[in-house]
This record gives sequence, C-alpha cells and structure tokens, in this order.
Amino acid sequence: MLAAGVTDEDVFQNMMGYGLFTGGLGFHYAGELIGCMTIPASSGNTERQIHLMRTFGSTVLHIIPSYALRVLHVCAEEGIDPRADLSVRIIFVGGEPHTDQVRRRIEEGFGARVYNCYGLSEMCGPGVAMECTQQDGLHLCEDHYLAEVLDPQSLEPVPLGEPGELVLTTLRRQAMPLIRYRTRDITRLLEGPCPCG
Repeated sequence: MLAAGVTDEDVFQNMMGYGLFTGGLGFHYAGELIGCMTIPASSGNTERQIHLMRTFGSTVLHIIPSYALRVLHVCAEEGIDPRADLSVRIIFVGGEPHTDQVRRRIEEGFGARVYNCYGLSEMCGPGVAMECTQQDGLHLCEDHYLAEVLDPQSLEPVPLGEPGELVLTTLRRQAMPLIRYRTRDITRLLEGPCPCG
C-alpha cells in the first residue's frame, strides 16, 4: 500500500469481505499499520458504500474489480459523478481476474489509479505480490516467498521471461509452511530493476 502512495493522511475504505476470505483482514491490518483511518465496510450494500465514501471522504478503496464496476453503475443511476463527488485517488483490486480494459474503466470512472494485488489464501491472502506506481507488473514479497516459474507439464523451470506456472515456497511461515506449492496461475518473471526503485 505504501508503494502505491497510501499515507497516514488517507481514509481507507475496505470493501472486501471479512469472513473466511483473507483479503478483508489483510488489508484492514495494513491500513491500521500505516495509520490511515480504516473503514471496515466489508462487501455489498452498494448504496451504503457510496454513502460511506461521501460521508468520510474515502481516498483509498480495496475492492473486487467487478464490484468496482457495479459501484460506478449505481453512481450513474443516482446521478453521482465519482470524479467530482467522491475523493477516491487510489484503488486496490484483487480477488478475481480482470483485464487491462476493466482496469482502465475503473480508473476513468473514479478518476483514480488502480493497482493490482495478487494473493492466495494458501499463502497468506493478499500481499504475495503488489503493483507499484509504475503499474508494469507486480513486485513479489521476496522476503516471504520463493517463486519459481515452471512448465506446467514437465515441472521443469522455464527460461527467464517465458510464461509458466507460478510455484511458491513460503520462507517465514511457521505453523504451516508450504514447499513448492503449485498455484495453477500462469505468469512470467521479469528481469531488471523497476523504475520505482
């Protein structure tokens, strides 16, 4: 969240579930750690979500991409212009796949930057990898995970930069470490430094 520009001056509205889904609590605790006002809105009840955004001046959201589009739709129905009537500047999306076109629709609709978050409940939930302000790939939390990209059939490593299945090993988990966990997600590792530093 810090790498995307969240500060203790922000008002963070967490629109993810707080049940057995790890996304809600993971981001909630991160918001508290940063020191920003954290609203545990959870998911659903779109009119209430918009009311909370307007009442508290929410500047940061955590939301499922398809639900972000639903919020924009309800805003349009209610005559609310998110770019003028809301204060949202940063949106973290995750919990389901989405395309760059969906990201652009959310960014244009809210007038905010949208950052992708990758996680798995088996690892710790959100925060396995996050985008930075460059929005050109995700940064793996290398102090917590060892990543390999393997051919899904042979399970042999693929050349750097080539697509393959992401396989993760936890480095800090104590109660339930996972070794070479097959995510079934296809990705590639990029070489070289990111312009974000």
